[in-house]
Amino acid sequence: MSPRQAAIRVRPPRELRRQRRRRSHTCWDHLLVAPLWPLHGANLGTLLRTCDAVGACMAVPRFPWVPEALARGNTLRRPACVHWVGDPLGWLERQRASGSRVVGVELADEAVRLADLPAARTRTVAVLGHEQSGIPAEALDLLDLAVEIPMVGAGSSLNVAVAGSLVLYRLAGLL
Repeated sequence: MSPRQAAIRVRPPRELRRQRRRRSHTCWDHLLVAPLWPLHGANLGTLLRTCDAVGACMAVPRFPWVPEALARGNTLRRPACVHWVGDPLGWLERQRASGSRVVGVELADEAVRLADLPAARTRTVAVLGHEQSGIPAEALDLLDLAVEIPMVGAGSSLNVAVAGSLVLYRLAGLL
């Protein structure tokens, strides 16, 4: 091997497990992702996996199809931290009133670029909108901050699960 070639050591699963948390949580309650207007169940499953990876909980609406989508998407096969929301706007109002920082992933004039989004230091709720129409207008007033994910290609937005995962990693301080 030449001096320019660095040896890459792949860490075995046992070593990775030792470096992670000792036991699963019942509720992290510091970082929540809230896809309150979902269109596709597959996105919820992907976000649930990201929640486990970054130590976040998920807040989801009480749509009849959501429990099945979460069960199908939970590839970890252990309970996940899920908060059920009956009234998304009322729930967001209560989160702000209790001191949570509410960050929406939305294209807005005052939006902060993802790279400039600081890690969450207080309880933070990351709000994700509908895959086609975004965060409803009446919910935009409940945001403390909007974050935009810059794009170079022709599309105007990312899949909700991808966008939510990027923002969660950033808020968790892992990016």
